[in-house]
Amino acid sequence: MDIFNIDRVGGQGDGVAQTPSGPVYAGLTLPGETVRGVVVDGRLEEVEIVSPSPDRIAPVSPQYGDCGGCSLQHWSEKPYLDWKREQVRLALARERIETEIEATVATPPASRRRLALHARRAPDGRVVLGFKARRSWRLVEVKACPVADPRIVAAIPALTQVAAAFFEHPKSAPTLHVTWTLSGLDVDVTGVERRSGGGLSADAQMQAIEAAHRADLARLSLAGDTMVMARQPKVGFGPATVSLPAGGFLQAVPQAEAAMVSRALTAVKGAKKIADLFCGAGTFTFPLATVAPVIAADASKPGIDALKAAVGSAKGMKAITAEARDLFRRPMNPYDLKGCDAIVFDPPRAGAIDQTAQIADTKAGVVVGVSCNPQTFARDARVLIDAGFRLETVTPVDQFLWSSHVELVGGFKR
Repeated sequence: MDIFNIDRVGGQGDGVAQTPSGPVYAGLTLPGETVRGVVVDGRLEEVEIVSPSPDRIAPVSPQYGDCGGCSLQHWSEKPYLDWKREQVRLALARERIETEIEATVATPPASRRRLALHARRAPDGRVVLGFKARRSWRLVEVKACPVADPRIVAAIPALTQVAAAFFEHPKSAPTLHVTWTLSGLDVDVTGVERRSGGGLSADAQMQAIEAAHRADLARLSLAGDTMVMARQPKVGFGPATVSLPAGGFLQAVPQAEAAMVSRALTAVKGAKKIADLFCGAGTFTFPLATVAPVIAADASKPGIDALKAAVGSAKGMKAITAEARDLFRRPMNPYDLKGCDAIVFDPPRAGAIDQTAQIADTKAGVVVGVSCNPQTFARDARVLIDAGFRLETVTPVDQFLWSSHVELVGGFKR
């Protein structure tokens, strides 16, 4: 076995040892540590910590080291949050962008209100729920999760019974997308193979519905199609209460959502008209409407329908106009955005290069970019900067605790 010194943590969360032959990646290691292991295709296997970092702390998850979900929970908080800030700086630097980067906004344990739980049959025939193992398709059974809302964790045994109904087809590999809402648990199941005759059999559907009732689910849906609903799942966005569409998007952690919304509101203060692009069901739309009239657009028709239906649920808001529109195929152009002096956009991981180019040609003086991918954010930011905007500040947000994932909010002015 060879010995290595870990120099840094790379963008995917693995420790990196620089060697004359190139970098060697070692999972679950920290800068300054001396480690021992066997190199296989540039990765260190059978890793043994010879000399631990003073920043190493005891992990809190019983699945630590096997589960692929929390690969950095052995790192003390300050250097961990500083590392996330540095990932944002590096992404911006690749596009030759310098700006103020605020300290990373931390989120607490036991705060994730949305989880994707994979279901599999164990060798003994039991149905188990869990997460994928590190660098593997193998499932790690989860009975406790320190990042998840305790109400989701408490429901895992009942959710296991729900999952059991979706193995009718031998190739099915169900994933339960579980969301805690104001009305209770909302579960959308994907990864279910359909029979040659169509969907689930009547017996399988009845089994799923009965299990959903026993679990007291607010709603159970299959790939966005509602199977049974005891209560309409609802969420609060600013002053509005929104009926979440089945399979609809929702920020994973309320505290992270609040941090991003508050920064967007600060940036658009004083605006006369605001555009909210990639708006979903209104995460930013309703808070923004307390400042100025909003035009909102998103490709999800169910999301837009939910947004429209919730407009009357709150007082004190300015007018909201919403449109279901694929902003990748048909981005909002300067004519569509006429009169908007502030624009907020929150695209998927791929970013929004075409939509950003259209924003650059508007007369807006303020733009707020919200992103779950610093690399595509930096690419889109370069378009705005080349059009005369200044990226005044960026705030990293640690929405996915103890992972390598970084979200951010950036404010532009011109």
